Amino acid sequence: QVEFAESGGGLVQPGGSLRLSCLASGSINTIKSLSWYRQFPGKRREAVAHITSGNNAHYIDSVEGRFTISRVNAKNSVTVYLQMKNLQREDTAVYFCNTILADRPWGPGTQVTVAS
Repeated sequence: QVEFAESGGGLVQPGGSLRLSCLASGSINTIKSLSWYRQFPGKRREAVAHITSGNNAHYIDSVEGRFTISRVNAKNSVTVYLQMKNLQREDTAVYFCNTILADRPWGPGTQVTVAS
């Protein structure tokens, strides 16, 4: 089993920055690509970015150039980061991480609120 624990969210003004962290632990040998997702109130989760085991990163258009995904592999865990710059109000959401297939139990997520 794999467990995800997200952190790093908070309240930030438009144009500000945050760095989210996600610690993946457990059966991490089964994990290849990892993704960050976000969920707007009343909406389904959407994938924001993913990173392969070879550190190739891909982003949705709305965050391209503003968000950077990275990962650090350890013996028994993987930490995935999402550096977010020039945050906009429309980035306000709960952010989660999971595999690229979103086929593991979800963690609690971390709330990002962009407001003046």
